[in-house]
Amino acid sequence: MGNLQFGLVVIGALVLLALVVHSAWAARANAPRQPEPVGAEPESEAAAQEPSLDDEGFDAMRLSHPMARRPAIDALIDAIAAVNLDPLATAVSGEAAMAAFPTTRRAGTKLFSIEGFNVDTQEWESPAAGARYHVFQTGVQLANRSGPLNEIEYSEFVVKTQTFADALGATPEFPEMRDEVARARELDNFASAHDAQLGLNLRVRQAAWSPGYVAQMAAQQGFVAGQLPGRMVMPGAADGLPPLLSLTFDSQAVLAEDPDKTAIYELVLHLDVPQVERADQPFDRMCQAAQAMAQSMDGVVTDDNGQALSPQALLSISQELHRLYDMLEQRDFAAGSALARRLFS
Repeated sequence: MGNLQFGLVVIGALVLLALVVHSAWAARANAPRQPEPVGAEPESEAAAQEPSLDDEGFDAMRLSHPMARRPAIDALIDAIAAVNLDPLATAVSGEAAMAAFPTTRRAGTKLFSIEGFNVDTQEWESPAAGARYHVFQTGVQLANRSGPLNEIEYSEFVVKTQTFADALGATPEFPEMRDEVARARELDNFASAHDAQLGLNLRVRQAAWSPGYVAQMAAQQGFVAGQLPGRMVMPGAADGLPPLLSLTFDSQAVLAEDPDKTAIYELVLHLDVPQVERADQPFDRMCQAAQAMAQSMDGVVTDDNGQALSPQALLSISQELHRLYDMLEQRDFAAGSALARRLFS
């Protein structure tokens, strides 16, 4: 082999080596980011400074608040039927009332409820064993996110109430269907005009994220795993309350055979406004979490069109949100209240 041929072979080998090295470097640079090993330092100083809550912290937070009470029948949101016992009859036991409950607590898509007036406490409550009741009432929700109560659902409410009353030897008194359906439509119009579900998108700048990396970074902001793949939640202040915020990403990436090799390019932080109390400042917490994650994950906070959201844009959204809070409160459906959670469900 001549010197020229040898030189060409060497040059070719060097070029091939350079291509292999560059390919390996590019593959490494573009590979989805992986979570830090347990016990390792956070990936950046910014991430290390972000507050986080572990499981014990969330348990302590829940224990410091009362349990969320089941919503009571309320004339603002329910059509109500009185169920009166015979004046000469003795009080009905909670066990007997519960045995007469319908098999389902729905009339179509609307919540159907039964309450009794406790002889001892002199309060309305869901019938319970060991208690006695001398009058009952049933209610069917006038509206929710499925729409207003309609005639068919009202008729189902009547049938369920009549069956319950018959089992107790009681007599029901129903409101006029036409009036209640009209109230339902009016309430639905209000709810439709004042519903709000906000989302902030967090998108990658360069390298994609793995599901494990997303979970680790989100946990630093107080999110915990949700019930569905690709969903994490920031728990509410008490058991039974909706989450303050939720975070969603590609569920297929989580369910992949090798999740570490799957790539996630976008997350969505979500706030269901009527479900969370104003005092919890959920939008501020959503913005803080999104901006902190963007900094630690090398991402950018955008709207649905991929446009970066400026601080001024977020401030404008916050101002509109406070006006919405005011309007809900004026109608006695304050965000996060039992009535609001029912209406916007």
